[in-house]
Amino acid sequence: MMGRQGGDQSQLFYLFNLERRVPACHLLRRINPEVTWVVADLHEKLAPFYSDIGRPSIDPELMIRMLIVGYCYGIRFERRLCEEVELHLAYRWFCRLDLDDKVPDHSTFSVNRHGRFRDSDILRHVFEAVVRACMDAGLIKGEGFAVVRHVALFRFTFRRLSDLAPQNATQPGLETA
Repeated sequence: MMGRQGGDQSQLFYLFNLERRVPACHLLRRINPEVTWVVADLHEKLAPFYSDIGRPSIDPELMIRMLIVGYCYGIRFERRLCEEVELHLAYRWFCRLDLDDKVPDHSTFSVNRHGRFRDSDILRHVFEAVVRACMDAGLIKGEGFAVVRHVALFRFTFRRLSDLAPQNATQPGLETA
């Protein structure tokens, strides 16, 4: 007999634990101890880049963790990264966001990259330390050119493919008549 899902949602409150939803074998769970160790003193390192007055900023650890998610899963665009973190439970867990926590706007990354950290390599150093810690733990091999390319993308910007294409080039199948 074919079952049918009931249309009403009679339960008003749910007990939900994000920690239990991420399996032990998940990549983000395996790299989390290394990332936590590397970013432990992040706030002290970044303190000179922040003002003591004004509106509180986005936690720099959250930005680093989101960029690591983008690196691990090949999410090259910051807008897309924010959408994925909004929807994916394991990404939320890794970024230490609860179900009701707001994901930063994609523009936060470019504002920080082009403003606050423009003349500094500190974020690159943190990112490289995370990669090195994961290599030392045997979680990644560090082979190939993708690491270098992603570090460069992390440091400067996540560019759209159209920005990388020559100006007069046309895409196959999109020629105009």
